[in-house]
Amino acid sequence: MSLLRPDGLGGRAAVAGIGATEFSKDSGRSELSLAVEAVRAALDDAGLAPGDVDGLVTFTMDTSPEITVAQAAGIGELTFFSRVHYGGGAACATVQQAALAVAAGVAEVVVCYRAFNERSGRRFGSGVQRREPSAEGAALGWQLPFGLLTPASWVAMAAQRYLHVYGLTPEVFGHVAVTDRRYAANNPAAYFHGKPITLADHAASRWIAEPLRLLDCCQETDGGQAVVVTTAERARDLRHPPAVVLAAAQGAGRGQEAMTSFYRDGLTGLPETGVVARQLWQTSGLRPADVDVAVLYDHFTPFVLMQLEEFGFCGPGEGGDFVAAGALPINTHGGQLGEAYLHGMNGIAEAVRQLRGTSVNQVPGAARALVTAGTGVPTSGLVLGTDT
Repeated sequence: MSLLRPDGLGGRAAVAGIGATEFSKDSGRSELSLAVEAVRAALDDAGLAPGDVDGLVTFTMDTSPEITVAQAAGIGELTFFSRVHYGGGAACATVQQAALAVAAGVAEVVVCYRAFNERSGRRFGSGVQRREPSAEGAALGWQLPFGLLTPASWVAMAAQRYLHVYGLTPEVFGHVAVTDRRYAANNPAAYFHGKPITLADHAASRWIAEPLRLLDCCQETDGGQAVVVTTAERARDLRHPPAVVLAAAQGAGRGQEAMTSFYRDGLTGLPETGVVARQLWQTSGLRPADVDVAVLYDHFTPFVLMQLEEFGFCGPGEGGDFVAAGALPINTHGGQLGEAYLHGMNGIAEAVRQLRGTSVNQVPGAARALVTAGTGVPTSGLVLGTDT
């Protein structure tokens, strides 16, 4: 069950630095090199040195272990190191882990990082290949023999049901793609910089797994992203205004599987996101109307609509109309559809830029940002705010 009361983490930690590599389709470098570049860039942004770091957090999928990154980046002793499972669902949880560490005094400066050659190396969109035996693999054994081989095919099942239940057409998914690409077109760091699309472009893109088209699916990217987390007090003395962690949460729903939770009572929502939403609102004391900008995990467009509905920005089946209306700035960096697919870590960086007032698509007066992590899997989320 969800927490019955607000937790004690809110306001005790902050993101003080962000750094990234170039986002490309062929980095020509090792994933370790990408990780180290991102970590060093984030420390430089914060005005800190490698010797200030005593903690590192990454994803279980990352190929660059914490101690190896520490050695290669010139970081000394570590008092905290951690990894979070479930792919993109780990993104915001890495910050939560770091925030918990600094709030408890286990570490003082923790860097969260994610780096991979997801286009030129292992392509997650290709589905399950050469998997070691595991309980998760056994669960997938109920799906793979029937042709559900890739993430797109898994999401398509829920997307088709969503359209059927609410009497909608795939055009509603196109509003997410158009919005992301509009922001990406103005972002020099985005792969699709200068390349907006229309609803007609979305409708003309080829089918991947009906009702998902090519432009409903995120990119494959080579690159790295890192963020520096420290105490709110120390962050105030560093180079940039802090992005305070007002709330951080993880969530898994009943009957949860990794991308294939097809045996729940319904397929039109994201119960794991609902768990995160309740915890974030409870701890932060905020509500949807208080959010100035949202960075929503967009590996596939249908799950962006479901996230909006789970967080209470609109009612069930109304996500497409909500995005089309443009009342809430969403994915102002271009998202993973338009900027880069870094398992959501680049979305955290965009939320920080918005709160600093330095985004290329700046929302005037942005003071509260919602960030979400991968959906369809056990997931996580953040509410970040200015230091007021």
